[in-house]
Amino acid sequence: MSSTAQNLTLLTDLYELTMMQGYFKNPVQETVIFDAFYRVNPFGNGYAIAAGLDQVIDYIKNLRFSEEDVEYLGSLGIFDADFLEYLKHFRFSGDIYAIPEGTVVFPREPLVKVVAPIMEAQLVETAILNIINHQSLIATKAARVVNAARGDGVMEFGLRRAQGPDAGTYGARAAMIGGCIGTSNVLAGQLFDVPVLGTHAHSWIMSFPDEYTAFKTYAELYPDACTLLVDTYDTLKSGVPNAIRVFKEMRRAKKLKGRYGIRLDSGDLAYLSKEARRMLDAAGFKNAIISASSDLDEYLIDSLKSQGAQITSWGVGTNLITAKDCPAFGGVYKLAAVKTGDGEFVPKIKLSENSEKVTNPGNKTVYRIYEKANGKLKADLISLVDDQFDESKDLTIFDPLETWKKTHLKGGTYTMREILVKVFDKGECVYESPSVMDIREYCIHEQETLWDETKRLFNPHEVYVDLSDRLYKIKTDLLNQMHAGD
Repeated sequence: MSSTAQNLTLLTDLYELTMMQGYFKNPVQETVIFDAFYRVNPFGNGYAIAAGLDQVIDYIKNLRFSEEDVEYLGSLGIFDADFLEYLKHFRFSGDIYAIPEGTVVFPREPLVKVVAPIMEAQLVETAILNIINHQSLIATKAARVVNAARGDGVMEFGLRRAQGPDAGTYGARAAMIGGCIGTSNVLAGQLFDVPVLGTHAHSWIMSFPDEYTAFKTYAELYPDACTLLVDTYDTLKSGVPNAIRVFKEMRRAKKLKGRYGIRLDSGDLAYLSKEARRMLDAAGFKNAIISASSDLDEYLIDSLKSQGAQITSWGVGTNLITAKDCPAFGGVYKLAAVKTGDGEFVPKIKLSENSEKVTNPGNKTVYRIYEKANGKLKADLISLVDDQFDESKDLTIFDPLETWKKTHLKGGTYTMREILVKVFDKGECVYESPSVMDIREYCIHEQETLWDETKRLFNPHEVYVDLSDRLYKIKTDLLNQMHAGD
């Protein structure tokens, strides 16, 4: 289920509008292609997770300037009356292609491709980057945390530490896409139809005369989902024994039927979880869950797992929802081609002193190449949209920067899948977003196509993103033309 639609038309940088007026006045109405992509995987990860497309769709559908918007822009004193009149009737009329949410993605490949008159394509830049950058960042962080948990459930509960309501709510959605089993954010649960989870706070314990009474009261209220926070006073001397006492009473009353267990929120989680597990098992509660929170991230979870911590459920807040160790995704939006009067797209390229910042020109798409024998991802290939490939024939791909790195694929040993799909056709949406939980399942499958070496937390293996022969030649020719005038 999509969120309530918002009019985000003015969620843009001023220079997008000043450029629009410049194009309007000159006039420049050419159809152009812009690519939104990123250059470096966040967190030192081996890949990223695409997210945010559903909100981009809502944004484009509701892209129109209200009377209040036009009046405000007029008050700035920099826009002429004829341009403001044009904005009153503005609608997006172009095409948009995108890689679906939950897809594993890599640097330099277009996550979103906008094909539209230049004024329209320019206007949507800021919002697309804002949405895709944030949600892809959080989805990628969540995937790292979930992978570190090695099959244990991970709950997102960072709302109170997120950078505002939108970041907390759409961040929760992205975290679900990345693999979390639920969120504490009730609004996200309502908007996106995802599971909401939670226990109780230390204040619940402190508001009762004693810990046992607090536990007993909570258990009576929620017998089918009874997770007790055991570290308010003394975890092993008070919290766990009182929890066991309540669980015994529930068992005698035949009320211990649902999910139950304890939560640790402080202290040495490895030691405490092992001791708590021993105590719970000795009392006959081998099915009791031990969950943990306390400033967790993928590195701490990985360390605790390696220490033999007896934790099977993880609540991750601040470090996930804020992407604390990598606060920006770094996506960019670059002009790739301009359509001429005869209907052909002329490739455009941006140069830079840094080779990784040189853009890939032209009207492009992305193919994913898999090893046929095992379904594992071999490489991605950025190509021109009219490039033709035959899986029965041999294919040689090569790194566009280090061209001596080549891979030869025998015909019949690989398969190819185009991963850019059409989302808008002449301004009309032609794509329906799956449910968040369906995207989550798709994302899990996507990561299963990766080799373990690409998923490791430290120094992951790089998946190659190569260029087709024709695209590489066009790029090389443009670079040579640029330098010919030096």
